[in-house]
Amino acid sequence: MREAGEAQGTPAPSLSSIKVYAFVGPAGTGKSQRATHVARQQGIDLIIDDGLVVSRGRIMAGRSAKSELNRLRAIRRAIFEYAAHREEVVQYLASRAPCRLMVLATSLGMVRKIVHRLGLSDPVKVIQITDVATPEEIEEALRERREKRQHVVPVARAQIQRNFAGKLVSQIKGLFRSRDTEEAEGRNTIVKPPFSFDGRVTIGTDAILAMCRRLLELGDHVQKIHELELEPEEDSLDVNVVLDLRLGDKSALAIARLLQRKVRAGLSYFTGMDVKKVNIRVVEVSL
Repeated sequence: MREAGEAQGTPAPSLSSIKVYAFVGPAGTGKSQRATHVARQQGIDLIIDDGLVVSRGRIMAGRSAKSELNRLRAIRRAIFEYAAHREEVVQYLASRAPCRLMVLATSLGMVRKIVHRLGLSDPVKVIQITDVATPEEIEEALRERREKRQHVVPVARAQIQRNFAGKLVSQIKGLFRSRDTEEAEGRNTIVKPPFSFDGRVTIGTDAILAMCRRLLELGDHVQKIHELELEPEEDSLDVNVVLDLRLGDKSALAIARLLQRKVRAGLSYFTGMDVKKVNIRVVEVSL
């Protein structure tokens, strides 16, 4: 059955007892390679990295975004857009509560998007890659990513083979030794995804405007769109609309709110962007 990015259901009450930590840094700076060590230092039980829930080098739930065949699907996988994927992870997390969970992401905004979708609380602590790696180590990680297009997954090789569509390069020894045999070296695997994660996905303004116009025109309520403009930021978006409405059996306010929800949900689903505001100004209404 095909997965769809449906709205999340009511989270299990036990999820509120999960203490969330954020591990943040730009792509390719070595977060995954250091994740197990950082988790051990902070007494963290579980790690979320690119759609997977990992514990002590084992995949406990989820599916890797690096198994997707294109970047847009990978982004949606990583932020738990797909309902079946999200529900599997939520159920597993509920079964482990209370616990400590670390979410890896390229920005704090992405962490918040992930925890919101999973029904978790905001992070109690944010750990930056610069807190645990030197500038030289970060530059070396970036160079490796640029030149070899390789990615580290904090999971043993035997585990990742069942969850990855790209090329397995090798298993690497951990950066740090541990007295705990379950945290021994060899818990990271180098992979080459079937596409490149480097750079940015760019969706043209005209394409977003066309999506927005189509979403507004679906149904019988919008009579005419006078103005439609976007105010983009890093990974978020505001939409401003001026239009005429047909009332039908709903009030103008009810229709405007319906259109706001439709545009926000539709653009978030198709672009992966965080649509913060949909401002609608009604010029005229007709019966």
